[in-house]
Amino acid sequence: MVQIGFKCNKGIVRENNEDACFVIPSHDVYIVAGGVGGNNSGEIASSTAVSEIAAFVNEEDLASCQSAEEIFGFFYEALEIANDSIFKMGVENEANRGMATTVVSAYVRDDSAYVSNIGDSRAYLFRNGRLNRITTDHTYVNELISKGLITEEEAENHRQKNVITKALGTERLADPDFYKVSLEKNDILMLCSDGLHGEVPQEAIEKILDEGRSMNETCTLLVEEAIRYGGRDNITVVCIRI
Repeated sequence: MVQIGFKCNKGIVRENNEDACFVIPSHDVYIVAGGVGGNNSGEIASSTAVSEIAAFVNEEDLASCQSAEEIFGFFYEALEIANDSIFKMGVENEANRGMATTVVSAYVRDDSAYVSNIGDSRAYLFRNGRLNRITTDHTYVNELISKGLITEEEAENHRQKNVITKALGTERLADPDFYKVSLEKNDILMLCSDGLHGEVPQEAIEKILDEGRSMNETCTLLVEEAIRYGGRDNITVVCIRI
């Protein structure tokens, strides 16, 4: 039986909370989204994404998917439906032009997690005191890193470090990445927006995750730590202890 915790906070600088999350314990599906676009459009994009994905999970037969390929196909379809809704809202309403959202989701079955992401919201695996990132950010600085033009240390202070290169709603077709991760007892699967991973050093996150608290307490402490480090962005985190 997994333990679940989640927390969403607008931080202390932003006026609106453009993040959203959704947990579906009955299907072991967990979703975090971080909206972009300004005004209210980012908030609309993220809430639309998690609602559309959750509706698809609840209405379709995820349990019938047997292989990793079938599971990833299921979540690709869910993301494509969400992408289509957000893209159309951006095209049809001038106020929503440019609206988009990052998404990271995880589906836990048996001893595996099936993770999807688009944008810079992340999935991590915490095991034996160490936090390991599962996903790769779709960002401009990450492209520079992959080309060997800058180091990861230089990326942390790059003036364009928050520029994302993929998101739901920006193109007619979504282009997410998928990962299958093996799980062990007492692992913690953590999904979060950049308001957490972009503010709090990894060592500080590891320390909180290693304290053995309930997942809800852990999420609360992680959000409080992000606020202590400046709280310059919306902060969302979902933790699942296996």
